[in-house]
Amino acid sequence: MSDLLKLANLIDGRLISPQNGQWLDVFEPATAQRYADCPDSDAADIDAAVAAATRAYPAWSAAPVAERARLLERIADRIEVRLEEFAQAESRDSGKPVALARRLDIPRAVSNLRFFATAITQFSSESHAMDGGAINYTLRQPLGTVACISPWNLPLYLFTWKIAPALAAGNTVVAKPSEVTPLTAWMFAQACIDAGLPPGVLNIVHGTGARTGQALIAHPGIKAISFTGSTRVGAAIASATAPRFIKTSLEMGGKNPTLVFADWEASEANWSTLLRSAFSNQGQICLCGSRILVERAVYEPFKSAFVERVRALRVGDPQDPANDLGAVVSRTHFDKVMGHLALAREEGGTILCGGEAVHPQGRCADGWFIAPTLIEGLGADSRTNQEEIFGPVATLIPFDGEDEAVALANATNYGLAASVWTTNLKRAHRVAARLESGIVWINCWLKRDLRTPFGGVKQSGVGREGGIDALRFFTEPKNVCVDLE
Repeated sequence: MSDLLKLANLIDGRLISPQNGQWLDVFEPATAQRYADCPDSDAADIDAAVAAATRAYPAWSAAPVAERARLLERIADRIEVRLEEFAQAESRDSGKPVALARRLDIPRAVSNLRFFATAITQFSSESHAMDGGAINYTLRQPLGTVACISPWNLPLYLFTWKIAPALAAGNTVVAKPSEVTPLTAWMFAQACIDAGLPPGVLNIVHGTGARTGQALIAHPGIKAISFTGSTRVGAAIASATAPRFIKTSLEMGGKNPTLVFADWEASEANWSTLLRSAFSNQGQICLCGSRILVERAVYEPFKSAFVERVRALRVGDPQDPANDLGAVVSRTHFDKVMGHLALAREEGGTILCGGEAVHPQGRCADGWFIAPTLIEGLGADSRTNQEEIFGPVATLIPFDGEDEAVALANATNYGLAASVWTTNLKRAHRVAARLESGIVWINCWLKRDLRTPFGGVKQSGVGREGGIDALRFFTEPKNVCVDLE
């Protein structure tokens, strides 16, 4: 196994092995083959990273905004020039089609860095003149050393989504990527070194959530935590940090509804978007519409046409541009999704298509592939319609009228995203306003403007990131009152 990649932590500007000498196996989902060793870091590595970030903070926070912006742009340049290499690595690491990583993941990571490099130069605050000759103004100052914890489904995309605004605002960062998909975070570390980012400004520590992540969120030197991941882990972070009053942003799970009204425009472009909204990245996007609600007047023809299109999706080697879906991220996750399919059958659901593992020929014969699956016949309160499966699985549910559509859409503990499909403009606005969701798309899906707030309600999260909301999260407001009399 001499050709195994040996990944490393980035601490104080250097790529180094974990102090305990322990490693985690990293597997390629498409082949089920181990191909890398990832640091299995512990509290000692976190201590070293926080110490480095703390030392770097005074100079970095005092650096001119233009200098911080310039360095973020240089990092973006380093990724952009190696876009194909990063896309191939992201596909190998996560199982997603390389075409998806090439089109979405890596370009968006570059955009995150460029956006916040520009946004920080335009970041302004407030002033309030008072009757009687006083003026108040608000300073927005960096917090110190912050923690950024990102998930495995969009590894570099969501990693940079957090790191870019934190650095732009003048904080230093200790970041923990998912140990399931660590490859592009390791490559990103080298890009930061090559771009000339000062030592200690960004530190990347690999390892498990139970050990590395726990040490990070418990560290007294951490001033804020930005987390994206499961609701279970988010709840644990909130519980652990509450007694210390640590500032937290938690973007968690989703069980997102797609509402299709009888008057929707059934164009090929819209059918394609509905397919993507349910099954992109093997359904492993927190914004995927896993509950498809269809007005009863068009339910049967919609079902027939949609099933035909789902069956036409090609599952297989992520390297093959003819394939629409790749592998799910790990054996553990494969077993979880397959368990949910068994549960759906136990609950009385009808599998309209899919519902089984896929075994491609050739190098991917042992990979973790699941056919895109549509299920009907389950009530809104079934576990299948309540629990986040996070795989290529969607349910169909008929509704009668606007009120029932909204009630069904809101009938979960989650509230991250929703999409509404109708040509009735008044209905679109009415329904959007009534949905318990942080994001609502009308006749589209996953159109993301980086200036807009991102986050959910209920068990989908606390706080907002994106645009000015991210810069506000990573800064502390301080009011200064000056008496001019």
